[in-house]
Amino acid sequence: MLQKAAVGGVLVCAAGFAGTPAATAQPTGPDVSSWQHDAGRPIDWFAVRAAGHRFAMVKATEGLNYLNPYFVQDSLHMRVAGMARGTYHYAHPNLPPEPQAALYAAVVLGQNGPLDLPPVLDIEHSGGLPPAALIDWTHRYLNTVQALTGRVPIIYTYPTFWKTAMADSDQFHRYPLWIADYRDRPQPEVPGRWPAWTFWQQTDSGSIPGIHGATDVNVYSGAQGDFNRFARMGGLTGSG
Repeated sequence: MLQKAAVGGVLVCAAGFAGTPAATAQPTGPDVSSWQHDAGRPIDWFAVRAAGHRFAMVKATEGLNYLNPYFVQDSLHMRVAGMARGTYHYAHPNLPPEPQAALYAAVVLGQNGPLDLPPVLDIEHSGGLPPAALIDWTHRYLNTVQALTGRVPIIYTYPTFWKTAMADSDQFHRYPLWIADYRDRPQPEVPGRWPAWTFWQQTDSGSIPGIHGATDVNVYSGAQGDFNRFARMGGLTGSG
């Protein structure tokens, strides 16, 4: 995501998870936007699933007037392939949060069905707002999305942005954290004194069968418990 406007440990006990090498045994998956549809080419979600990936995050909306033209196509094909779907909104904090939340919720038609991960807010630009105003904007957006979807949203961000633009705020611990950190290290840097990270975007240049060109690749930590339950996969895909 980061520069491409694509979205983004468990520290269930930080120390306990740190001994697991790069969480390779945990569920993994890409996040995608129109960038992964070069020249309109589709993503082969069956190939992505066959390569061992359990979920994917798909860009839905941005600001007040952008809808990913491949969002519906990807959402439908992912479900048929049996992959859990996360969806995200790319924030424009220079515009009011409530209409952006309403646009996102209307486009994704809720996040409460089988194979649905919670909604995601991708926040990585301040829109010119100072930290106090940006923190207020973020609260308002998240409160609105939760009211409209019935699920506690996930926050996607990266450490430097959170520590500067958000003044390293610790006011958002009730929201699962999806952190982007591409450095070669056993754990991502976790800003804001979050007690746990839930998803870690480890690279923006991964290669996955079925996806043309480079893509972001993420890992689930286990912070929200069993992945099947978190992604509402029970009864559809069995224990696998």
